[in-house]
Amino acid sequence: MIFATISAHQAPPQPALVSNGRVHLLPFADMVAAIRAGADQFPNFTSSTTYPMDEVKFLAPLRPISLRDAYAFEQHVKSASQNRGRQVPTGWYKFPVYYYNNVNSIFGPDDVIPYPAFTSALDYELEIAVIIGKGGRDIKAEDAAKHIFGYTIFNDWSARDVQSEELKIGLGPAKGKDFASSLGPVIVTSEALAKRAADRPGVYDLVMTAKVNGVEMSRGNLSDIFWSFGEIIARASDSVELMPGDVIGSGTVGTGCLLELTKAQGPWLKDGDLVELEIEEIGILKNTIGEKKE
Repeated sequence: MIFATISAHQAPPQPALVSNGRVHLLPFADMVAAIRAGADQFPNFTSSTTYPMDEVKFLAPLRPISLRDAYAFEQHVKSASQNRGRQVPTGWYKFPVYYYNNVNSIFGPDDVIPYPAFTSALDYELEIAVIIGKGGRDIKAEDAAKHIFGYTIFNDWSARDVQSEELKIGLGPAKGKDFASSLGPVIVTSEALAKRAADRPGVYDLVMTAKVNGVEMSRGNLSDIFWSFGEIIARASDSVELMPGDVIGSGTVGTGCLLELTKAQGPWLKDGDLVELEIEEIGILKNTIGEKKE
């Protein structure tokens, strides 16, 4: 199944089920409420209110309860570490790590991303994210799939110059990340991806690409991930309660950002650039960079 949050004819945002080229409005206040109800409620769902897909605006598919972002692709970690003049920390191979991002700076498909005045090194990051559907604590990696509602595309926008300075202090990233995160255009549930399933929990054979102004810059595959989503969820839920509507990003796929591609030297994103992230079976997440205000 495919879920989205949409606005039809300038109406307020509403969760919807996407099927057969149409969106079917769901009887819930928002997507988190629909997630709490469980995807098993909707296989035979019919709605009295439906629209053709081209008559609605797709918004960020949900407002996360929390937003964690992992660091799980080895190629990205190696390249990013090398470009910063350091080795991969030995601890990275011991357990999956993540940081918390800002749930109040969420953008959706076709939104303009404000260019922060405090940076001259704006970067995209090509990621996939899981949405927790069933809460839990101390979840085992092999049981994690039962707690995943679905998957969406995630752009973890980064101010690389600010991020670099923050990490030197030993805390962060913080201001280098908290200004924008993009999600969308839809949430695709696990059963819809079953034909692409890999042999590790929460991992699928899905090609991931990024384009800037129509030129392909990045290409990778979710199956290349070092720490599976099962392992990431197990770590995140260790002595902590995960909640329906929590979102956890994969971290950047190999080659999935300008930091890697330009050896941290730029050129970086500029005003007016169109960034398109595409993941097989999920869709394309497009955003334009807004004007930088000095």
